[in-house]
Amino acid sequence: MKKMIAIILAAMLLIGVAAAVAEPMLGGWTVAESAEITEEQKAIFDKAMEKLVGVGYEPVAYLASQVVAGTNHCFLCKATVIYPNAVPEYKLVYIYQDLQGNAEILNIADLDIAGLAQPPVAE
Repeated sequence: MKKMIAIILAAMLLIGVAAAVAEPMLGGWTVAESAEITEEQKAIFDKAMEKLVGVGYEPVAYLASQVVAGTNHCFLCKATVIYPNAVPEYKLVYIYQDLQGNAEILNIADLDIAGLAQPPVAE
């Protein structure tokens, strides 16, 4: 569980929402109160992923939302290439849901935890 919390915190830092204020800023990202994925969020995720092939994405946490002309969503996902013995990775998946309920993938970003957790260099 501690590892999952560390991954979620690192992901939040990557999307620049760790320092979000209590009241959502118009156009700014709002950190989710809970990382648990609701049925509504899962439905949005599934709709956006319908036509994606080659990699399986399993959402493990809902990180943030951004109100635009619709809503942007950020999920932390376990990604596995559809290939024997493939090693899973964690990715940030950004999804846009328009005002009519359509959903599409905006971006899939690498989650470079190692790049965030580099120890200080000894002088």
